[in-house]
Amino acid sequence: MIQKFLSIPTKRQLTRCRWGIVTLTLSITACAATPPAKQAIIEGERSVPIEAKKGMVVTSHTLATKVAQQVLAEGGNAIDAAVTAGFALAVTQPRSGNIGGGGFMLISNDKKKMVEAIDYRETAPSGASEKMFQDSKGNVVTDRSRFTHLAAGVPGTVAGLLMALERHGTISRERALAPAIKLAEDGFIVPARFTKGTVEAAAMLKKWPATKKAFYKANGTPYQPGERLVQKDLAETLKRIAKEGRKGFYQGKTADLIVAEMKRHNGLITHNDLKGYQPEIRKPVHGTYRGYDIYSMPSPSSGGTHVVQILNILEGYPIGKYGHNSAKTIHLMAEAMKRAYADRSKYLGDTDFVKVPVAGLTDKSYAKTLRDQINLNKATPSKTISPGTPPGYESNETTHFSIVDRFGNAVANTYTINFSYGSGIVVDGAGFLLNNEMDDFSAKPGVPNAYGLIGGEANKIEPNKRMLSSMSPTIVKKDGKNFMVTGSPGGSRIITTTLQVIMNVIDHNLNILAAVSAPRIHHQWLPDEIRIEQGISPDTIRLLEGMEHKVSQQSAMGAIQSIMIKNGTFYGAPDPRRSTSSAMGI
Repeated sequence: MIQKFLSIPTKRQLTRCRWGIVTLTLSITACAATPPAKQAIIEGERSVPIEAKKGMVVTSHTLATKVAQQVLAEGGNAIDAAVTAGFALAVTQPRSGNIGGGGFMLISNDKKKMVEAIDYRETAPSGASEKMFQDSKGNVVTDRSRFTHLAAGVPGTVAGLLMALERHGTISRERALAPAIKLAEDGFIVPARFTKGTVEAAAMLKKWPATKKAFYKANGTPYQPGERLVQKDLAETLKRIAKEGRKGFYQGKTADLIVAEMKRHNGLITHNDLKGYQPEIRKPVHGTYRGYDIYSMPSPSSGGTHVVQILNILEGYPIGKYGHNSAKTIHLMAEAMKRAYADRSKYLGDTDFVKVPVAGLTDKSYAKTLRDQINLNKATPSKTISPGTPPGYESNETTHFSIVDRFGNAVANTYTINFSYGSGIVVDGAGFLLNNEMDDFSAKPGVPNAYGLIGGEANKIEPNKRMLSSMSPTIVKKDGKNFMVTGSPGGSRIITTTLQVIMNVIDHNLNILAAVSAPRIHHQWLPDEIRIEQGISPDTIRLLEGMEHKVSQQSAMGAIQSIMIKNGTFYGAPDPRRSTSSAMGI
């Protein structure tokens, strides 16, 4: 444990003790053995981010952070490190890291004044149909869209990561995949979080022989913390990608294994679906907030659109004056969130198939019309809120990582297989899990998905269409320069988690680690409740209830890995909500 936190020896080192307290020392050999209550109180920040001058990597797994940091140390850029981390997470964090899913990458280069979005979201197989998850009476059969081979969309991660490397990277494909191959072939020591995950998901994972073989011992028991997990089949799959590029996944042996898996269990993905898959370069959603430029993902992600929309609504209030997580601030955030999620239910979908009024939804005048509906002292019942009329149309186990380099590049990447462990189905002989992203389509307009999100016609199932997402990899700029890189997992809570970290920095002047660690709230229109994390004052809750809000305290939301750039220094902030999160700089 101690070695993990001392992996970057410097004269002044930061280490995080097991109680979650960050301690700054001159020479560290171990975490302090005294509980926090007995530690001396030192003047300064309560949360101290990791600092570096030449690069920073923040991911949800220490091993992925380490191999990406090494790429930066060797002279590679942020895109090189991001692709390396993406493949490494597919080995070390199979519940969310993946080559069997898809996602979104946002790349910014200060010197070129360029911000680019790579959409590698999965697509519906060509055999998909609008009512494929309904029974003969028109009722939605939820397990069919979640835990069967029909639930899998055509994977996009491999094509997306390789596209990023080809367009903006400097290292070879073989170098980028080498750490992942080694971690799969030689194995890695599993942390407690890995064991806990395989114990909790045992009923789902052991249902499939290939999954049981991949993640459990020969006798069916889970790997314990400190034991080594070897994934030979996955290593061979990664070797084919390293050698042949995208053909090593979308054609040849790996494609044959995927299609054979589909045929054995009435799945839909074909050789033509795999060969025809293409990631897309898209123009990021852009907005402004109190003098900062916000860049985030466009459709088929709803994330960027609604992060900007909610910020536009809140910009009309002196949020900083109202105070961090005060009753008034939370009330206004919840009211803005309700209206954005109502619009999401009607308008958002894959822009290759439907017209989405992004310009209207992110228009500041439209935000004013929504703001004018908000009562400063009383909640608006969700049943009285319907999707608005924006002007004009224009042509829960996810993982995020943020990386910056000394060349002016910043990468925000969020990718997923949807649920924790996706569908639970490992492709026999290939060693990776299939996504269940087909559940992110509207199986039937008006019927909520697994995250309680309501969808409409814009997000109905169609062949080769990308399903709607909430993933929100985001880059904030100040005076044309990269300022913050952020993003989170969390299903429907991704949008609001990302939003609050941005507000915590800009409105409340918190440092990036304090902004990441602060308690979060969430409202998604339906159900009509403010979900809160532990840490919101009981007095604040009573005031919110006095405004006629329903408040529900539930488990932690998101795991937002973030970086702030200020005065030439990079500040890394791993989210403490995920025990394997880590930040490393050079």
